[in-house]
Amino acid sequence: MAKGEIAQKEPIAVDVVPGRKYWWCECGRSKKQPFCDSAHKGTEFSPVMFETDTAQTIYFCCCKQTGDRPRCDGTHNSL
Repeated sequence: MAKGEIAQKEPIAVDVVPGRKYWWCECGRSKKQPFCDSAHKGTEFSPVMFETDTAQTIYFCCCKQTGDRPRCDGTHNSL
């Protein structure tokens, strides 16, 4: 599977709300990181839906190289 462009080399912390759908930018082109703004149109990429049933802080990956989409897994530390 192809990886998106590196938007930045650190994650963005987001306090997520239970039941709400979040669409993570997979391509790295979105101007609204870490979320999709449809900049992937015409590419092989699609946004990744994230939803939870508990309020929590999620560290969304912005380097787009994570192995735990959409969560940061620390891959940015080796880029």
